[in-house]
Amino acid sequence: MTTLFRRLGQPVAGRATAALTLGLVAAALLFSSSAGAQTSPCSDDVASAPTGPATVSAASTTSYGRVLVVGSGDYAGCSLYLLTSDQLHALSGADFACSDNTNVLNMPCDSDLWPALLTEGDPIAGPGVNPTLLGTVTRTDLPGLSSVQQVTYAGQPLYRFFLDQAAGDTQGANLDDPVTSTAGIWYLVDPGRGTPATGQAQLQLETAAVGGTGPDETVLAASMNNDFSVFPNASFPVYTLRTDSDHEQGDVRSHENGRGHGHENGRESVCQGACAVYWPPVLTSKWPEAGPGVDQHALGIIVRPDGTHQVTYNGRPLYLFNNDAYIAGLTGTQSINGAGTDTPWGVFNTIPPLP
Repeated sequence: MTTLFRRLGQPVAGRATAALTLGLVAAALLFSSSAGAQTSPCSDDVASAPTGPATVSAASTTSYGRVLVVGSGDYAGCSLYLLTSDQLHALSGADFACSDNTNVLNMPCDSDLWPALLTEGDPIAGPGVNPTLLGTVTRTDLPGLSSVQQVTYAGQPLYRFFLDQAAGDTQGANLDDPVTSTAGIWYLVDPGRGTPATGQAQLQLETAAVGGTGPDETVLAASMNNDFSVFPNASFPVYTLRTDSDHEQGDVRSHENGRGHGHENGRESVCQGACAVYWPPVLTSKWPEAGPGVDQHALGIIVRPDGTHQVTYNGRPLYLFNNDAYIAGLTGTQSINGAGTDTPWGVFNTIPPLP
């Protein structure tokens, strides 16, 4: 697939209808959004090495609470994101999931789609940022650049997003991304711990083909891609892990506003490390919300070792599957690909609707 569009008014170049559609949406955003606090659009790609230290600050949002943003310079106020599947680099030395590898959009991930936040020298902690969580990682995979330093927070590399234009834009929040390799979820970043700032999880029902070609099934799903204009509020199947039932967890939070309740025999998640990259936990910053056909009283949360809150259903921790990630009309299809999958961590299963 050829390039979707060229930056700031240059011609659209694309053969596939889906690519052209996405390009037109992005191009429209380039001309319709206010510049806000920054002097350059947040969508700018990375074309040269940095000439000074990057500053990272915290800002307040309506839906996600306090999050990390670029603290100064041309992109001041632009939202910053982490990618869950980048953890494979730290765990095993694998390539960064957002790299210059070939992808369906034919645009480098780390310079064009999700421009890496680079720094020359130690990054600077702005207001609301914990300086002990700031760091750097060496990147040698950005097109046209040799060796540069990317800013990290709590060990996670930080990026902008090419569909964010103005300070405060959050199109990349909770984006289940099939374009990265390995597929992963993009989250805004909580300045307190460096963990995902997810906002409130939304659970609903979804009907999709098993394995993409099998019979349709209706299963419990999570709403993702909250602000992504190209494919907003998409739903993805959620799964339970059979081996979680063997591990009790003492810190299960109860629902206090009368819409649900906790569970006496809460479970801890045994899906950690690499498991949580391929089967990301369903996370929430607030009490999860049930959509039509979902029992609000069955929803709960547990606290994972990193302090994030994982959604539970009838006491069982919930997970997504990275092979379910897709963008309608562009790459992949809506399907249930993880049902009954036997993994080194146990068997993952979908959750049927209430009888």
